[in-house]
Amino acid sequence: MSEIVTIIDSVEARIAKLFGKINSLQNHSVELQDKLSKANNQIAAQNQEIERLKKECETLKMANSLLGSEENKRDTKLKINSLIREIDYCIAQLSD
Repeated sequence: MSEIVTIIDSVEARIAKLFGKINSLQNHSVELQDKLSKANNQIAAQNQEIERLKKECETLKMANSLLGSEENKRDTKLKINSLIREIDYCIAQLSD
């Protein structure tokens, strides 16, 4: 009979350890999910900042080429031609 009691006590102790590990793992999982969420938010913010900086860079390139820079002269001409075509299209639409 005492062997059965010892076995039951041993099983109960193991079950208690398992519940402790389960709780610990659940807490760790929640922490990791929070970290992942924060990392995703940070990545999204950084992507937005990258896009903003790309647009700013393009604007600066355009402004630089308008000021007489030889590097982006071709791009500037193409952009101006594109804008002229858009304006012509708008005028044509308005006159119809």
